[in-house]
Amino acid sequence: MKTAGRIHPVYAEMERTVFDRVSALAREHGAINLGQGFPDGPPPPALIEAAGRALGEKSNQYPPGPGLMELREAICGYYARRQGLTLVPEQVTVTSGATEALAAAVFAFVKPGDEVILFQPAYDAYAPLVRRAGGIPVSMPLVPPHFRYRAEALAGAITPRTRALMLNDPLNPAGTVASHEELALIGRACVEHDLIAICDEVWEDVRFDGMPHRSLMDFPGMAERTVKIGSAGKIFGLTGWKIGWMIADGHLATALSRAHQFLTFASAVPLQWAVAEGLVLPDAVLAGQRAEWAAARERLKAGLARAGYEVLPNAATWFLTVDLAASGIALKDRAFSERAVVEAGVASVPVSALYEGEDVPEHLVRFCFTKPEVVLDEAVERLARFRQELTG
Repeated sequence: MKTAGRIHPVYAEMERTVFDRVSALAREHGAINLGQGFPDGPPPPALIEAAGRALGEKSNQYPPGPGLMELREAICGYYARRQGLTLVPEQVTVTSGATEALAAAVFAFVKPGDEVILFQPAYDAYAPLVRRAGGIPVSMPLVPPHFRYRAEALAGAITPRTRALMLNDPLNPAGTVASHEELALIGRACVEHDLIAICDEVWEDVRFDGMPHRSLMDFPGMAERTVKIGSAGKIFGLTGWKIGWMIADGHLATALSRAHQFLTFASAVPLQWAVAEGLVLPDAVLAGQRAEWAAARERLKAGLARAGYEVLPNAATWFLTVDLAASGIALKDRAFSERAVVEAGVASVPVSALYEGEDVPEHLVRFCFTKPEVVLDEAVERLARFRQELTG
């Protein structure tokens, strides 16, 4: 076909996302899907009620491009209460999920030839977005099991062409949280080299270590060079609502808003009203939901351990990562994931699919734990039998 050569190379050479492949395999084989991350439990009823009221009582026409003022105010209040940040609505742009926010940030600040540091493993949208903007992704691998940020490695990745870095904290798929010292060293590097930090903080309120989240935006010199990205989908377990936001200061906020207006312009207005109500709910509502997720996390972790799987340390996100080699399994992660779907009836994500560059670990798989107890127990039984078959 003559038109085939006209497809942008970023998309012409792109494979299906690992999450799409895993979910398709799970459907094909009737497997339990612990691969793609979403909760199966009900969301806070107050948000569903708020969305229903908004459909009948509020406008269903275009909202302001940056988002409803009520939602932007609620976002500022939420971060003041939860993280001690002082923000104003003019810094906030509401987006159609965090992925759109990431796209807007990359398109606003990355020019052809610019280098962007991506800490690996990374959400698989980062590198394609950088390439589509004409930028050059520079991979900086984080080493399991602790996935620490190292000053010498970061210094070695920065060149005169480096313009930005993308930081996901807490980190998916590892479920680790950067320490104060690690965030401080990243902040110092950004200030010293005049870098913009695009901070994917969607897991900021899905933590199980009892510690409050601290944004890189809150470190010295970072308020004027940070894009903070959040997600109602992760905060409330409503991934299908696709309501996210991005926060920045001054001219950065202006650039983000301009990029956003030519991506989606605006997001579903009844859901914006509902999220605005959700963000001012008492903290006890969120605490109850977090307690349910924490119990599911412990249930799957204990079950996998009894079945002989080595589970890596985890402090956040909806995921647990298993070390196959330490579990006595010789398969690489992609082979394990494919065989586990077909032979055991359980879907997982091979962590190597979320790495680029060199030194890619191929012995880690990710499981989502925000599922009902009966589903987790059945998955553990199947995985226990599968491991016995593999290890003899």
